[in-house]
Amino acid sequence: MTLEFWQEEFETLEKKDLQQLQLERLNKTIESACRSLFYGELYSKKKIKPGVIKDISQITELPFTTKQDLRDNFPYGFLSLPKKDIIRLHSSSGTTGNPTVIFHNRHDLDSWANLMARSLFCAGVRDTDVFQNICGYGLFTGGLGFQYGIETLGALSIPAGAGNSLRQIKLMRDYGTTAAHAIPSYLGRLYEVFEAEGLDPKKDTQLKTLVIGAEPHTDAQRKRIEEMYGVRAFNSFGLSEMNGPGVAFECTHQNGLHIWEDSYLVEIIDPETLQPVPDGEYGELVMTTLDREAMPLIRYRTRDITRIIPGECECGRTHRRIDRITGRSDDMFIIKGCNVFPMQIEGVLMKIPEVGSDYMINLETMNGADEMVVEVEVKSDWFRGDIKRLDSLSKTITRQIRDEVLAKPIVKLVEAGSIPKSEGKAIRVTDNRKNGLLN
Repeated sequence: MTLEFWQEEFETLEKKDLQQLQLERLNKTIESACRSLFYGELYSKKKIKPGVIKDISQITELPFTTKQDLRDNFPYGFLSLPKKDIIRLHSSSGTTGNPTVIFHNRHDLDSWANLMARSLFCAGVRDTDVFQNICGYGLFTGGLGFQYGIETLGALSIPAGAGNSLRQIKLMRDYGTTAAHAIPSYLGRLYEVFEAEGLDPKKDTQLKTLVIGAEPHTDAQRKRIEEMYGVRAFNSFGLSEMNGPGVAFECTHQNGLHIWEDSYLVEIIDPETLQPVPDGEYGELVMTTLDREAMPLIRYRTRDITRIIPGECECGRTHRRIDRITGRSDDMFIIKGCNVFPMQIEGVLMKIPEVGSDYMINLETMNGADEMVVEVEVKSDWFRGDIKRLDSLSKTITRQIRDEVLAKPIVKLVEAGSIPKSEGKAIRVTDNRKNGLLN
């Protein structure tokens, strides 16, 4: 291990060597997957056999796997090992049907912890840090995923869990927290508690690094977080189907997220044509596990929209970078004939200084027409009862959103803290239209 890399032998592999490693691991993955009920039947029908891939570009000849496949084959249809070899599962809530569940054996968990440690090291976290994990523990992957990574790295971990803002602040001040992980929307709410207590995180804590992820957010929101806390905030990407956090991470250059290509095969496709798009073009992220034994997934359609950032990173890592997730191919909604992603609206709001930390997009039917109502919290120290200022801000927001998404919204300005907060990831859109469906 050098000062710059956690695993230099993997992180700086030449392209041809990396592709050779991917080819070997992909064929091993196919061999393992064929032992599962789902892939065994599917690949038998399509006459796909282990060892069939001779060049990594042939990945496009394999069929996709979808979230619906996982639900249809719940709970054990994707399992490639006997249950006695499995030591943990993580699962979605399953509130709308069968949950999606991912199984791990000892090798899988060790590999995940190592990737998570590699990710944190890449962002500048070291074994001398005190790391507070402000994330739910349990079936959700964010808690335990970070926990084992922090411990593998050797930093002092504080498994704080989610919520209870006053306690989070006390833990930070008592133990001298220098790094923390939380979802972006929660950090906005936590800052309001700092202010209410008469504290300034820049002066009253030792924080220097924040890791943010688990929900889409804009670069403007990241910059706000950095300004509020006086830290550098690093973008983290993961999804439970690919283990959880630790799939891709920003390095200290903060110019895209390195996706760990020795463990994942990455494709970007057009979600309509399902064909690959060139580097630099946005499309849907498709991923294949290359180092998971209990439950390999091949060509999994994540529905996340991103792109491969062309060129090399100054840090020296050769693993390609993806751009921040701009939305999901299935969270786009259509209003007045315009395709709208919630991140477009957030991008507008977070650049307006008077806007607070929360907003909500409500799709309604009014007088027989569909309308987009955007509730926006204003900063508590901005409004002083001047209605003209309020009206001017409302018009500014309306104009800027209309210019961005080409559909005029109805903007409602509300007091700070008045929009209901969810326990986990922020819910940004509700669809109350007659026959309304989020597309």
